[in-house]
Amino acid sequence: MDRWLRATVNSWNGLIAATRSEQAFRQELAALAFAVPLAFVITPDAWKRVALIAVLLLLVVVELLNTAIEKLADHVAPTLHPGIGRIKDMGSAAVGVALLLAAAIWLVAIGERLAIL
Repeated sequence: MDRWLRATVNSWNGLIAATRSEQAFRQELAALAFAVPLAFVITPDAWKRVALIAVLLLLVVVELLNTAIEKLADHVAPTLHPGIGRIKDMGSAAVGVALLLAAAIWLVAIGERLAIL
């Protein structure tokens, strides 16, 4: 039980640090806060609401991992380094792919909702 408590505290501290230091993370949290109630408007199906919310949570996860990679890379190599730059670009690409996935799923759900109206 003690390990779970420490892990929870560490996770909370990581969320706070990301929120304070990363504008992209704050924007994604704001989108998530807006999207959760919107998912209930878009679809009456519980599994579709879960999918709409889950894809945004996936985006948040990818953003957190990208932020962690960038912070570690900056710590290890504070000066410009081509290899580290490529690694950071790959993290950024992962966020971009997650964004495209989220946008595609939301657009399909919105399209279905508009087709019903």
